[in-house]
Amino acid sequence: MRSSVSLRRLAVLLLALLALGTAGGGTTGPAAASTNGTADGTAHPATGLLVLYADGFRVRCSGALVSPTVVLSAAHCFDDAVGRVAVSFDSVIAEEPPLPVPAAADPAAGYTDAELRAAGLRSGTAVSHPQYSHFTDLDTWNDVAVVVLDQPVTTITPARLAPLGSLDTIAKSQLSATVFRAVGYGAEVRKPLVGPQKATPMTYPLLRRYVDMPGQKLTPQVLQTNGTSTNDEFGETCVGDSGGPVYFGSTIAAVTSYSNGSGEKCRSVQGFQRVDVRATRDWLATFGL
Repeated sequence: MRSSVSLRRLAVLLLALLALGTAGGGTTGPAAASTNGTADGTAHPATGLLVLYADGFRVRCSGALVSPTVVLSAAHCFDDAVGRVAVSFDSVIAEEPPLPVPAAADPAAGYTDAELRAAGLRSGTAVSHPQYSHFTDLDTWNDVAVVVLDQPVTTITPARLAPLGSLDTIAKSQLSATVFRAVGYGAEVRKPLVGPQKATPMTYPLLRRYVDMPGQKLTPQVLQTNGTSTNDEFGETCVGDSGGPVYFGSTIAAVTSYSNGSGEKCRSVQGFQRVDVRATRDWLATFGL
């Protein structure tokens, strides 16, 4: 178990700061997912992009619509967050800079309702699990949050949560043969079009992607997947995927929480907060879920 400081730093690798000037330009070919994945298109329309302010910086995460007024995400996405959360369910946000989400007039205060309405964006209020441990206790991880939307979404069918204990039905011997799917707006790992040819997380094109991953380890609160596979069918989440849904079959069993390894290359063991456990479901029930 790494120290709480290290784990927090690793998790932030998945909470991409929108430092757009360092994020690379567009690409001429079809976009791969974060690492070895697929552009989502309309496969998972309930997954949305979340943009907010924290510590004066604009950051992005992902989340999933699980009721007409509730988006499921990760608590660490909202550490030090201020103001309102901008939400978009567009599958393609931008092929190249700039980001079509306006900057807040006052970054220290974050977005206002008026700013997001003027931009034609959905808005909501973030609420984190009250027992979120900030990565200090694996037994009470609780890295889960919701964004309560100001207006219900009527054009998208909400995703379904996995029944309680779903992941516990997987035999330990079968976990590595079980494939999970993470969806989000994470960066794409690729070589830049110009300059040093080192694979790097690139923000643009900014679009919804999915990646499939084999299981590795299961704890009472956390699912880990193996991010070191050389199988081209599998991949890893990357910066910006935090809070995005992780599917076990057709239902959401977890949300993207942390990366434990070579995070700058988005090739590592991935950690996901389970939402099929009592600690998260009792809290989510207070939002009608």
